[in-house]
Amino acid sequence: MAIETSCDETAVAVVREGREVLSNVISSQISLHRKYGGVVPELASRHHLEQVNRLVDLALNEAGTGFDGLDAIAVTYGPGLVGALLVGVSTAKALAYSLKLPLLGVNHIEGHIYANWLVNSNLTFPILCLVVSGGHTALVKMSGHGQYELLGQTQDDAVGEAFDKVARAMGLGYPGGPVLDKLAREGNPTACDFPRAWLGEGSYDFSFSGVKTAVLNNLNHSAQLGQEINKADMAASFQASVVEVLVEKAIRASKEYGIGQILLAGGVAANSCLREQLARRCDEEGKKLAFPPLEYCTDNAAMIACAAYYRFQKGERSDLYLNAVPNLRLF
Repeated sequence: MAIETSCDETAVAVVREGREVLSNVISSQISLHRKYGGVVPELASRHHLEQVNRLVDLALNEAGTGFDGLDAIAVTYGPGLVGALLVGVSTAKALAYSLKLPLLGVNHIEGHIYANWLVNSNLTFPILCLVVSGGHTALVKMSGHGQYELLGQTQDDAVGEAFDKVARAMGLGYPGGPVLDKLAREGNPTACDFPRAWLGEGSYDFSFSGVKTAVLNNLNHSAQLGQEINKADMAASFQASVVEVLVEKAIRASKEYGIGQILLAGGVAANSCLREQLARRCDEEGKKLAFPPLEYCTDNAAMIACAAYYRFQKGERSDLYLNAVPNLRLF
């Protein structure tokens, strides 16, 4: 069983042998936070506390098992909101202690990466992983399970953060990423000449603050002149700028390091333009691409169970001193 409470989704899952999802229940808080335009940490923590025990029961019932059918308890212990994380960690430790089961703490970002193993049994190392979420943007080389080499990461805003900030500035509401993605399909991606931040020759780092600022300047300039903007064109142009940099850096890294398998991971992996453009470039370059179905892109507990399974197989265990680490690093 795995528990995930790193941000605004309370999730519990039961997974067999790392791949067979017997249950994966989620309680979303989107409607709770929408009126504030973003996640309110204290409200998130309270909601997790109200929901987690109910979801544990639901997950067991859906899986058709009881506590006696479990072999281990896994939990996200970072990164994330410290109060939210503590709810999941405390619940997992109580279960592990009372049931006398092994406890495994899992990095939330590693969970996103391992969402790919839930649906792909033929992934072979080495692997290049493009991690794109609300808090992280990174290119990572994996030489084996749990073996990571960071090739590049964002120097300012994470890509999901940039999407949400631009969507908020355009009045698209919260969460902004999915709405902006949908609107962009109706627009012209070449209508606005937004910058691409390549950050110098050979760099695999990212920067999205420049394109975000360009969008804000465009909005402010139009407002001062009393001009109405075409939101669909602006959304499509912004998205095209971001996606081009993500895709081309991933392809270039795969060629430089001789890697034939690319993984897409994180909440922004649900973005339709990113999936389509990366798939197109992988086809052109003869690279294999894998990404999770939409239900495993966003926060869920099945991905945490999958990541924990491979650590469990290696004999790794966490002790009952496991604590929430809001700024936990994976690489």
